[in-house]
Amino acid sequence: MSRGGGGGHVRVKTSRGRTAQSTRWLERQLNDPYVRRARAEGYRSRAAYKLIELDERFALLKGAKRIVDLGIAPGGWSQVVRKQVPAGIVVGIDLLPVDPIDGVIILQMDFMADEAPARLTEALGGAADLVLSDMAANTVGHPQTDHLRTMGLVEAAVDFACGILRPGGGFVAKVLAGGADNDLVAVLKRNFTAVKHAKPPASRKGSSEWYVIAQGFKGRAES
Repeated sequence: MSRGGGGGHVRVKTSRGRTAQSTRWLERQLNDPYVRRARAEGYRSRAAYKLIELDERFALLKGAKRIVDLGIAPGGWSQVVRKQVPAGIVVGIDLLPVDPIDGVIILQMDFMADEAPARLTEALGGAADLVLSDMAANTVGHPQTDHLRTMGLVEAAVDFACGILRPGGGFVAKVLAGGADNDLVAVLKRNFTAVKHAKPPASRKGSSEWYVIAQGFKGRAES
């Protein structure tokens, strides 16, 4: 491992047992200012800054008291929520194990399981003010398949949100390049007063991820 002169760029030498791909990933991590900032500020992942930046733009957490975090692992988004809404009730769900976060109820289970919505609703103890989803399907390397699988998760998250949100509540979900499909946008516009797409600065430039932000839930309307 070495540093380039002047700019402080860290170069990682390929070593036995490490592929060129993993070497590039490690070098990118070591030179990523968001990764360094996350370590310094105690966040579990650089993804925390995506939510921070989205909140700065859309005031997502303003007035929120009950928040659901779909795809919570490793916990960066819930850490942000707890910092911004210290008295809030936060419930997260993920297939992966997540280290405990003070003040956050964590369910380790598949969000797509039939019993997941009821478990989340019970844990939350009332209507949600905000549903956050940073879920993405595991990629298989085929862009169209990856898009369809991730959009399937987004559609399930929308259905869940429309069943648990209070009137006026908000919904945020990760989508891929091109944003949400037209049919999904139409569903969101029927159920929310404002629907927008955004790519926060913390999203890597080469990443295909965008976020759809829906605010002003109208109530139990058609879905």
